[in-house]
Amino acid sequence: MESQNLQWAQDKAGEDRVHVVVSEEHGWVFVGIYNGFNSLDALDFLLSNLYSAVHKEVKGLLWDDKFESNSTTENPSAVVETENPSRIDVTEADTCLQCVDLDLDLDSVIGSSTELEASTHGNIRELHARLQIGHLKAKHRALDNLVEVMKEDEKNLLAVLGRSNIAALVQLLTATSPCIREETVTVICSFAESGSCENWLVSEGVLPPLIRLVESGSAVGKGKATISLQILSMSAETARAMVGHSGVRPFIEICQTGDFVTQAAAACTLKNISAVPEVRQTLAEEGIVKVMISLLDCGILLGSKEYAAECLQNLIASNESLRRSVVSEGGTRSLLAYLDSPLPQESAVTALRNLVGSVSVEVLLSLSFLPRLVHVLKAGSLGAQQAAASAICKVCSPAEIKKLVGEAGCIPLLVKMLEAKSNSAREVVAQAISSLVTISQNCREVKRDDKSVPNLVQLLDPSPQNTAKKYAVSCLASLSSSKKCKKLMISYGAIGYLKKLSEMDIPGAKKLLERLERGKLRSLFSRK
Repeated sequence: MESQNLQWAQDKAGEDRVHVVVSEEHGWVFVGIYNGFNSLDALDFLLSNLYSAVHKEVKGLLWDDKFESNSTTENPSAVVETENPSRIDVTEADTCLQCVDLDLDLDSVIGSSTELEASTHGNIRELHARLQIGHLKAKHRALDNLVEVMKEDEKNLLAVLGRSNIAALVQLLTATSPCIREETVTVICSFAESGSCENWLVSEGVLPPLIRLVESGSAVGKGKATISLQILSMSAETARAMVGHSGVRPFIEICQTGDFVTQAAAACTLKNISAVPEVRQTLAEEGIVKVMISLLDCGILLGSKEYAAECLQNLIASNESLRRSVVSEGGTRSLLAYLDSPLPQESAVTALRNLVGSVSVEVLLSLSFLPRLVHVLKAGSLGAQQAAASAICKVCSPAEIKKLVGEAGCIPLLVKMLEAKSNSAREVVAQAISSLVTISQNCREVKRDDKSVPNLVQLLDPSPQNTAKKYAVSCLASLSSSKKCKKLMISYGAIGYLKKLSEMDIPGAKKLLERLERGKLRSLFSRK
């Protein structure tokens, strides 16, 4: 190596290490020694002794042995100067990469954390050098080894990873080699899936290169980048940052043109982003409403449909403008059709509940809204059933709708739901029943159900955790016109509950208590 191709860092004494930096643009290797040497004598010493040591250390990183055999002994610098086929693949053509320590020996350690910690510092430096300044084949070997270690012992691998290692991998996402980018994003995807280093990935700038891979990467790169961002977007802060990096449009396009798996991951990512209220308008401006409705209609994977429904649920949670947009794009029909699945999802029912005020009752009825709510009450999860009961509360303002709800067969299903373990579910169901029983036809049906009075009396529990008690009082008051129901209320302990509720000033409790006590007295006198 000729002296003019070397540049020396003359500075004060520092840490005992060698820093190697390679510039692809200028074709030189920069070696700086920080070991107390800061004089011209030291410089002369280094010039006469350094090259052989450096040559030994970096052989196999910057060139192959077979290539070295073709180089001339008279011009050793030609090893670096003429090595075009396997020149170093740096992440920025005009940027020098500084080699920092890696806390992991990937070549020789697959095992316990004790073995990882015992790996030699020299091998650690070698692997990191391969990732940062090695030729293409060296980088491939390093990434392959990293993947193998992750397969064998991911937990211990992640335990010893340092932030500098994450930074080194993030830099490789913008390498000029498509293969290197694919291997790197595969590793980063595994890191993201492990749930151990999301914050490091984001803080080291992983979002922009991942978004670029989603935009223009290979099929493998797009898929792994999308899955990585799907996981990272679960953080509201990261979701905001993704929008700031123009990350919405690429996912919109994948939802329209991607393969089934990548499409589902993109839909999930958009669903995660839509959970952040302040970015919903930006999502709408990118055309997300139409795309999510299309996924509901045409998505192949059930996951894609579910994410689309959840995304629409988020979008219309508190934005009337977006509700109108969903309605105008045909979202009401698509959401109702999605409820026909064997296990109707809570997200779609909740979205429909939020649309009730934005769609006329006539339109809802024409789209078989009530039969589909019955299906949800029969087959849906508890969350979906609760959302259906809430939708009934919202739609039942006109008396004629209450009658139709009763005729559709909702009342027995709602009475059964009064036994739910969830307090919030019991509350919304009691509220729905209290609204429905104001129609005599529905009230008679509730009276005929043997479970109605026992279930409602249990909801008179005065504990603060029971938020359904005021609706239970209202329901029982409507049923108290029946002697049979009053006897059942008394036999199940309603009077004791109502005395406590009267002291708490629960609306209707005192009046119902008086009615039951009068009935009890009449019963005593009649026996005499």
